[in-house]
Amino acid sequence: MRATAAVLLVLCLLAISHAWDCQPVVDIYHLMQFDAGLGQVVATNTSQIPYYLVGDKWIRLPGSLKHITVGPAGIWGINSGNIIYKYVAGNWEQYAISVKQVDAGGDEFIVGATIDDTPFCVTSSTIVGIMGQDSRYHGTRLPGSVKYLSCGPFGCWAVNKNDEIYLMSNVNKDTCQNKGWSHIDGKLSMIEVATDGSVFGVNSEGQVFTRDGITASKPEGTGWSIVPMYMPMTHVTYDLGRLWVVSTSGFTMVCTR
Repeated sequence: MRATAAVLLVLCLLAISHAWDCQPVVDIYHLMQFDAGLGQVVATNTSQIPYYLVGDKWIRLPGSLKHITVGPAGIWGINSGNIIYKYVAGNWEQYAISVKQVDAGGDEFIVGATIDDTPFCVTSSTIVGIMGQDSRYHGTRLPGSVKYLSCGPFGCWAVNKNDEIYLMSNVNKDTCQNKGWSHIDGKLSMIEVATDGSVFGVNSEGQVFTRDGITASKPEGTGWSIVPMYMPMTHVTYDLGRLWVVSTSGFTMVCTR
């Protein structure tokens, strides 16, 4: 009886999520994090091996990283020692220390969170100059305290240690000046903004959500919609119509509408 009920539950969830066709990610296993942007996809696995997707083939990148990101600002990563690097001409160039998360999805600027949840921003002009010649830290501290943040064309979204959600719009790529954080309803443990401004996130129960109604004139959107999955997820990223998800068990899928 229990087995039958479980099967029916899965079938019901799949029926609900008919708008998304999800397929397993093959030829790469035990992933713990994806990031997608500008048609590029990068990932790291549980052994902290970084990868870059070329066509349908995963190409191993040099080094060892626990977190990786790709976007208009290039490819960046963080190793187990909480040191941040930029990928330049086939090599990783050190930029700063004591960083646990970074996002390259802004308009040629990056944002990130330090190990003590201090958010920061690095301007586009500074990023252009990082070519292995000067690895001194030139970041600008942002207000508040957050554990994870991500930027797109209409602003930066973040979550704090209590899983509260915030939006910072009008971030200047040349100065990192901004109008501060605005609180958004809901609770998420991680959040990602796509190159087109779409926002997806995962809550503490492993449920996946997307923000509805986001436009340039209304960057906060109108509300959250659940993206039904038949197993709990830990990480999500989206680009060019493809939603990449990682489950709590390490199972990975790519979903399309």
